[in-house]
Amino acid sequence: MTKSAALNSAKPLGFARHSARIVLGSFLTFAGIGHLTFAREEFQAQVPHFVPLDPDLTVVLSGVAEIGLGLSVLTLLKKRVHVGWVVALFFLAVFPGNLIQWQEGRDGFGLDTDGKRFTRLFFQPVLIALALWSTAAWRDRAQLRRQK
Repeated sequence: MTKSAALNSAKPLGFARHSARIVLGSFLTFAGIGHLTFAREEFQAQVPHFVPLDPDLTVVLSGVAEIGLGLSVLTLLKKRVHVGWVVALFFLAVFPGNLIQWQEGRDGFGLDTDGKRFTRLFFQPVLIALALWSTAAWRDRAQLRRQK
């Protein structure tokens, strides 16, 4: 099977996946804008102490990354499998920040108790699953092997 045929053989996303992909892409874009503007200080509460960059710079860079990922989810339909995996890995990469926020009792985004911060930890796997499901990255992962 040629590379082009492999791309065109993917099953359609369907209404639910397509809708979830739009919501996810919009959420990522909005969150990225928040990193750069109205929620900049709140996001700094999630920067782990072991990150070797200034917390504000880390927030700005992660905001730019989130905007790029969000726009990619929304627009790069032919690369949706790749994008889905990259977004899932991004959510995995930022998880230590959520963990540090809980462990160190850092307030941010209304997470002002240990219980709220702990509960939030369970949403990161949901975001990872949403990235893989809404882009059908898990379902269509065989495309990655065929495109090499």
